Amino acid sequence: MKPLKILQVINSLLPGGAEKLVVETSLKFIEEGHQVSILLLKSYDTPLSRQLEKNKQISIFSLGSDTNMYHPSCVFKIAKHLKRYEYDVIHAHLFPPFYWVALSKYASKKSVFIHTEHNTDNRRMSSAFYKPIERFMYKKYDCHIAISETVLENMKRHISSKKVPIELIFNGVNLAAISNAEPYEKKDFGVGKGERLIIQISAFRPQKNQGTLIRAMKLIPDAKLLLVGEGQERQKCENLVASLGLTDRISFLGIRDDVPRLLKTSDVVVLSSHYEGLSLSSVEGMASGRPFVASDVPGLTEVVENAGILFEKNDDHQLADIIKRLLKDESFYNTTVKNCIERSRKYDLDTMAKSYLGLYGKYRDSR
Repeated sequence: MKPLKILQVINSLLPGGAEKLVVETSLKFIEEGHQVSILLLKSYDTPLSRQLEKNKQISIFSLGSDTNMYHPSCVFKIAKHLKRYEYDVIHAHLFPPFYWVALSKYASKKSVFIHTEHNTDNRRMSSAFYKPIERFMYKKYDCHIAISETVLENMKRHISSKKVPIELIFNGVNLAAISNAEPYEKKDFGVGKGERLIIQISAFRPQKNQGTLIRAMKLIPDAKLLLVGEGQERQKCENLVASLGLTDRISFLGIRDDVPRLLKTSDVVVLSSHYEGLSLSSVEGMASGRPFVASDVPGLTEVVENAGILFEKNDDHQLADIIKRLLKDESFYNTTVKNCIERSRKYDLDTMAKSYLGLYGKYRDSR
């Protein structure tokens, strides 16, 4: 394939599944001999941004550190960038880049415009006001990528137009990095003899529903919980922990760049979300060699079913019972681990990157 000039556009590099995907695919594209740039609506100093800074081959641009990413002026700033630099492919992720990139298309008529939908649902999909706007925006792109079968079906219903191409490409993670990680000593996290360690890795947003897992911990003796991430719901979760008298058993670790090691250190990995697109955290959890437990919701069910263990959304008692059984029943534990590892192989980063590049090349060559 002739080398491609690729621009990925996303809100920021704050920790998140879509952000991690952009970083890891960009690194893979570079390995394959392509040129990659990333345009951020807003810049922050984060583990992901520091990871990219180590790779001098990837150019990182930003609209600024004080940008209001929801202001329409972003369209003109993006258009200015597109006029200055030529790209074969411009790939938008998340909202509002989905809108702003579509509206800046006039500035780069020779480029292929791609968009990835990362969630099964959003408020715009159920809004009568946004419906005509959404259809207009979707038609601006040459192709859209759905990251799971659930996302694909929801997009088809939402767009309701056969003229808008949608491709299914599963999200992927670096399976080798997960499987080869070395665990920490449990005592480093205050875990005593006879205690077990549970972990959830997710941003503190309403979608992630850490509260259900926190309440479940009240019902699980001799276990401690690590919550990894940051976000607007963290203080609310800390208050819940305090009100339940669990401050000595639940630790908030903030943003970490050693997730594979943390997963390996745990005994059970949980994700209690209300919904997902295709959660990279769920795939990492299943690849970690630990049993993965998730809520039975869109974006998780199809990934986890018949591999990890599903529980009814918001049911802290059922979640606690599942975790207790895993910790007591060695056969159940080992079978779940085996099934999770096998399932995780479906979501490999290399496979995903090759699928992206194949799609890019197909639309570039059709110009």
